[in-house]
Amino acid sequence: MIDISTLETLLPFIAIGFAAQIVDGALGMAFGVICNTFLVGMLGLSPARASAKVHLVECFTTCVSAISHMIHGNIDKSLFLRLLIPGMIGGAAGAYLLSSVDASIVKPFVLIYLIAIGIYLLVRGILYPPTHQKPKVVGPLGLVGGFLDAAGGGGWGPIVTSNLLVQGVEPRKVIGTVNTVEFFLTLTISATFIYNLGLADFAGPVVGLLIGGVVAAPFGAVMAKRIPTKAMLIMVGIVLTVTSTYGTYLALNA
Repeated sequence: MIDISTLETLLPFIAIGFAAQIVDGALGMAFGVICNTFLVGMLGLSPARASAKVHLVECFTTCVSAISHMIHGNIDKSLFLRLLIPGMIGGAAGAYLLSSVDASIVKPFVLIYLIAIGIYLLVRGILYPPTHQKPKVVGPLGLVGGFLDAAGGGGWGPIVTSNLLVQGVEPRKVIGTVNTVEFFLTLTISATFIYNLGLADFAGPVVGLLIGGVVAAPFGAVMAKRIPTKAMLIMVGIVLTVTSTYGTYLALNA
């Protein structure tokens, strides 16, 4: 168990939670990926325990983030409803699977796919003017995104946000809507993890990540509203490519 009796011990977790949520709130991805990489790669937690901890923290950070995005008008109601139920179903299935078996075999393939999406968004942001369209594939995307988020220890934002951007949806609405649906997704995933793993071992890093993430959540919504579409596509492409490449390296060398 991590000793959190002193502020000095807690500060690194607060800093990681803050930085991860700033990126996630502004670009619609990376909180789960950053925090899970830290917990599994540096602290040596099992994927199931790390994913359970992060999703418990996200119950609070996504709640604050959703309220902030709602205040700033970053939510598409139709897109929200189309993502909600498939995402929750996929999340519950993924959490149950990760609690029972090792899902790490498919993770490198998903990460390689995300690297390709990241490069595509980066090139699109640099070369093309922004065009906004109605998304055609939403329900299946929510189902897959929710499943991989729970089973892979993070992935809702990278999968859903990146693919909606590829379909031409306005980035500000994508990020606000995806972050808001994520609140309900994390509640579902956390409940499934608690049912299968129990409430033990949910302290330690959770406290620091929670403090940092909640403090940062309102700032991400403001950034999502103010960052231009072209710049946002470029930043999403960079973040997705870098985090997925690093995740692939860790997965292949585990």
